[in-house]
Amino acid sequence: MTRGERPVLRRAVAALICGLGLTHAAQAQETRLIEDALAAAAQTFGQVSGALGDTSMGVPTSEYRNALTRLRFASSVWGETLAVQISVAENGRGLCAGFAAYVTPAITQGAVVLTICPQFFSAGADALRETTILHEMVHVVAGTDECRAMAYTAQVQSLASGSYVPVRDYWAKNGCEGSRYKLPH
Repeated sequence: MTRGERPVLRRAVAALICGLGLTHAAQAQETRLIEDALAAAAQTFGQVSGALGDTSMGVPTSEYRNALTRLRFASSVWGETLAVQISVAENGRGLCAGFAAYVTPAITQGAVVLTICPQFFSAGADALRETTILHEMVHVVAGTDECRAMAYTAQVQSLASGSYVPVRDYWAKNGCEGSRYKLPH
């Protein structure tokens, strides 16, 4: 992420958090955690993007990079240029009951909505936050296939550091053993 891109993200994230009724200090903390996760994910992805080719696992590399670093991308899946709208959920109900974040698989006013759940902000969850952003951006760019999102995220992390955040239980729960996607060894 370039220095010029970070202020754009800061304004976008801060504008979304302001409507939640949080204290200024809480808003600032949540904004910082989202910005840090976006920056960490962009740094990890930046280390390996050259090794991914034009497309990896059906995820177009340049679209993913733009969605991650600019929160805007020309989508080959959705057929239009879209923004990534980050929304912060007020409570842990609904889809947030089981996830740190989720992507709504529909276009809303020219944007794909990535909803951040309260679990995302848990203390000591930096690795979860970065992994969550890497994972959810696959859904933003390439659609709803959970196995692809897990495999792609694991691939990016493995190429960058030689390991990835363990997802074997979630992998099995989603029936990914029989999918066309594989986790790194």
